[in-house]
Amino acid sequence: MLVDSHCHLDFPEFSADLDGVVGRARSVGVGICVSIGTELARFPGVRAVAERFDNVWCSVGVHPHESAKEELDGASALIEAAAHPKVVGIGETGLDYYYEHSPRDPQRANFRAHIAAARVTGLPLIVHTRDADDDTIEILRDEMGKGAFTGLIHCFTGTKRLADAALELGLYISVSGIATFKNSQGLRDVLQGVPLDRLLVETDAPYLAPVPHRGKTNEPAFVVHTAAMLAALKGVSDTALAGATTANFLSLFRKVTPP
Repeated sequence: MLVDSHCHLDFPEFSADLDGVVGRARSVGVGICVSIGTELARFPGVRAVAERFDNVWCSVGVHPHESAKEELDGASALIEAAAHPKVVGIGETGLDYYYEHSPRDPQRANFRAHIAAARVTGLPLIVHTRDADDDTIEILRDEMGKGAFTGLIHCFTGTKRLADAALELGLYISVSGIATFKNSQGLRDVLQGVPLDRLLVETDAPYLAPVPHRGKTNEPAFVVHTAAMLAALKGVSDTALAGATTANFLSLFRKVTPP
């Protein structure tokens, strides 16, 4: 079994064929999907998708792009939403200095609020970071010093320094279709050094479809291509890669009931 640890099944790209999307994932062995929250205003839709399918779970969070629009007043709203039985993670949250759709101060404040929620609930933190390695590492280290929490760097595209810092803090690294792109050899070099017992796979669907579907609307079934690339990179069989990444996922996302 494979797990798509990060997708966005509430997005409009899937509204016309959501049953088909989930069914195609099942048919290729993707047994669990986590649909990720990006705005509190849209969380009821995220939750509804998770409630509709027994093998779909969800998270609650405010994407860094939305930080100015939904600046959190502490962690209480996240903690309250996380009480739902289908909510298994906090985020996605973090820092995006590439697009900077929100100013940096609200991004940082929301990031810390999400970490507080992860600490209180015991749910893993789902971190988005782009062109913000220094501040991401600084905040994660500072907050870990205030009290332990678990989590992952989703859609990892960062430096070896970021990977090493995340691993040192006990976080996991999640690999998306970007790692299959021809021009991603530098990323593959970094992933080569990440232990197999700290890796997850994801799609970030509907975005970032892996080779051979690059340019198309991504969907959870396509995570098999990212997993196959990662298995070859690590020198293990597809079955071993699936077993390891699924075990890692269930170790991190402990609220998920395996099918």
